[in-house]
Amino acid sequence: MASSHRFSRIRDQPEASCKPRRTLTAARITAGMSAPQWEQVRMKPDLRSLEIFYWVAEFGSFRRAAARLNTSQPAVSQRIAALEADFGTPLIIRGPRKASLTPKGRELREFAERFLRLSDELAMAFAAPNSHSGVIRLGLAETLVHTWLPVFIERAHNLFPNVTLDIEVDVSSHMVPALVDGQVDLAFLIGPVQRPSILDFPLCSYPLAFVARPDLPLGPADARGLIPREAIARTAVITFPTETMPYQTVRDLLGQGGDVRPRLYSNSSLSSIVRMTLDGIGVSVIPPAVIGPHLEKGELVLLKTDMDLPRLSFVAAIQAGPDRALLEALARLAQEVAAEQDLR
Repeated sequence: MASSHRFSRIRDQPEASCKPRRTLTAARITAGMSAPQWEQVRMKPDLRSLEIFYWVAEFGSFRRAAARLNTSQPAVSQRIAALEADFGTPLIIRGPRKASLTPKGRELREFAERFLRLSDELAMAFAAPNSHSGVIRLGLAETLVHTWLPVFIERAHNLFPNVTLDIEVDVSSHMVPALVDGQVDLAFLIGPVQRPSILDFPLCSYPLAFVARPDLPLGPADARGLIPREAIARTAVITFPTETMPYQTVRDLLGQGGDVRPRLYSNSSLSSIVRMTLDGIGVSVIPPAVIGPHLEKGELVLLKTDMDLPRLSFVAAIQAGPDRALLEALARLAQEVAAEQDLR
C-alpha cells in the first residue's frame, strides 16, 4: 500500500521540554553507546525508515516488506543500512532464509510500532480526507462485483478522493496468502480468515442455490415437489473452483449414495458460470443474489431439492499492522454499504 497521509517529521519542541522525553524514550536503545554514537541517534530517523524497519521485522523478509510497501528490495536494504548507521548498532541479522532482530532491533521495533500507530491516528483525526493519497490494492471475490461493489467504490471515492483502488478479482483461497505476504492491502473474501496477523470485519452472507434454465431436461420432481439428487447428478453441475467451499460441498452432497457419478465443472469466473447456465450446459451452484435480473425475467429458476447448501459469508480483511487506520476506515465503509444492501 502506498502510504496514506503521514507526518514524516515531528517538529522539535524547545530543548527544556524535550530533554526528559528524549532521555526516557532513547535510554534503552542507546545504552552502552559511545558519545559519538549518541550524537548520531539525536538525528531522528524519518517515519518512512521506521515503517520499512517495522515491516522487515514483522515479516522477517526484505522481499515481503518491499511488496507490502510497494517499493523495491534494494530500497528496503538501503533504508535498513542507513538506520543501522544512524544508531551505530546492528538491528537486523540477515540470515539465509529469514531476517531476525538483534536485541536492539527488538527494542526499536516496539518504538517503531508506537510511532507508526500514533502517526496514523493523528493523520486520520486531523488531516482533511483529500490529503490521504496513494494506491490501495484491493483483492475481491467476484460475488461482490455483482452485488454492492459499485456503491462501495463510489462512496470510497467521495470520502477519499485522492486514494486509488487497484482491484484484483480472485478466489478467496488465493487472496489469503497474498494478504499475509503484503501483496494485497485490503481483501473482501469468504471468511473468517483465521490468521493471527489478520483482522476480519464481517460484511455479509449470501445463500447458495441450485440454478438452471426452466427448460433444462431434469425429469419430473418427486411427490414433495423436489428435484431428486440423482437427476442433478446425471447432468453437468457448474460451480466455483475445486479448492473452494461450494465445490467441495456440492461434490460431497452429490456423491452421497447412488450409482451416478456427478460431473462437476469448476470455473473461476462467476460471469462465465452464469453464461454457461443460461446456455443450458447444466445446473449451477451460485448465490441467487448475483442473478436477480435473470430470475425476474424467468430466464433462470431456483431448483428445489432436499440438499442443504451453506451460505457464503464474506469479510473485509486487513493486516493487523500499526499503520492500518485508512484500511480500517475502508473496511468499515464496506460494512456500512453491505448492511444497506441487505436492507433492500
